[in-house]
Amino acid sequence: MGQRIGTVAALVGPDPAFWAGRRVLLTGQTGFKGAWLWLWLKRLGAVPFGLGLPAETEPSLHELAGIGGDSASRIGDIRDPAAVAAAFAAAQPEVVLHLAAQALVRRSYAEPVATLATNVLGTVNVLEAARATSSVRAVVSVTTDKCYENREWVWPYRESDPLGGHDPYSASKACAEIVTAAWRRSFLAAAGVGVATARAGNVIGGGDWSADRLVPDCLAALGRSESVAIRNPAATRPWQHVLEPLSGYLLLAERLCRSDAPDVAGAWNFGPEIGDVQPVSVLADRLVELWGGSARWHLVEGAQPHEAGLLAVDASKARIGLGWRPRLGLDEALSWTVSWERGRREGRDPARLVLEQIAAYESLAGPRRTTTSAETEATT
Repeated sequence: MGQRIGTVAALVGPDPAFWAGRRVLLTGQTGFKGAWLWLWLKRLGAVPFGLGLPAETEPSLHELAGIGGDSASRIGDIRDPAAVAAAFAAAQPEVVLHLAAQALVRRSYAEPVATLATNVLGTVNVLEAARATSSVRAVVSVTTDKCYENREWVWPYRESDPLGGHDPYSASKACAEIVTAAWRRSFLAAAGVGVATARAGNVIGGGDWSADRLVPDCLAALGRSESVAIRNPAATRPWQHVLEPLSGYLLLAERLCRSDAPDVAGAWNFGPEIGDVQPVSVLADRLVELWGGSARWHLVEGAQPHEAGLLAVDASKARIGLGWRPRLGLDEALSWTVSWERGRREGRDPARLVLEQIAAYESLAGPRRTTTSAETEATT
C-alpha cells in the first residue's frame, strides 16, 4: 500500500523564515552531527536549547566551536527522565530534533545494555517529555540506515523494508523506530504533534573525532604520517557529507509543522546517489590521494566483530516528498572534509570553518522555491 505525500516541485533548502525565532530542543548537541546542527540552527535564526552528555572526544567540535560556553547547551543524560523533563520545561520547544545516541557499532558489542538503555529508553524519555509539553509541534527522531534487517543484497533499502539488527547498536535503533511509531500512533498524533524518524547513511565531515570511524581514524593516522589501518576494505556504505542529512532533518521538521502536511509523519531515508555507495577501500584510496605525501593504508589482520557488508538506502521518498537531494558527491564530500581538517590544523576557527561550509552548501541549492501540495502516490 502506498502512502500519499505532498510532492515538492523543486529543490528546496531549510527556510530561514520558518526557523527565525523558533524554539528548538536539540538532543546530542555535544556530538559531531549535533554540533554542526546547532551552528546551522543559529545561522538560520532559531533559538536552540541542547541536552547531551559531555563531549566524549578530545578535541570536540562542541568545545572548539564555543557551543559549550552557551548557557543553552545543557549537559544531561537522556536516560534520566527528570533531566529530559527539565530540559523540555526550560526550552518550551516547538521543534524537537532528537540526535542523542550511543552511535558506535563496535562499542555496542562492549556495552550492549548501555546502548539499549540510551537508544531505546532514552528515546522513550524524549517522546514522553514531548507528550507532556504543550508547545511541541514536531519531533524528528534520528535513527540510522543500520536499522534495517540487513540481507546483504545489492538493492537499497526502502522505508517499507523490515527492521532488524545483527549487532546491539543496529537492534537498538530498530527498536527506537518501533517505539517512536508506537508513541506517534498512541499519543502524539492525536495531540497534533507531527512525529517522524530519519535514517541517514554513513556521515563524514570536519570535526568528527569519534572512535572506530573510518574517516576520523584515517585523518588521525594521516596527520601523524602513519599508515591507515583498515578493517574491512570490501564493505560498502552510503557515504555522505554531514550537511546532507542535516538539511533533510530541517526540511522534515518544517514539513511536520505544516498543517496541510499531516501525512509526512513516518520514516524517511536520507542517503547519497547510488554511485556514491562505495567500498571502504575506495574511500581510503581517495582520502590518501587527497592528503598527499607518503600517505597510505594497510589491512588489519585477524578476526573483527561482525559488521554489515553491503548497505545502501533508497531516498526516493525524500526526493519526491521533501524536495531534498544530495548536493555533494563523494569526491566533494571528502575534499570538504580534508579541507576542514587542514584549516583547523592551520589554526583557523572551527566554528568559522563550519559556517563557511554551510554557506557554500546553501549556495549549491539555489534560491528557495515555493512548494506545491499536489498529491502523488509514493511507495513507502
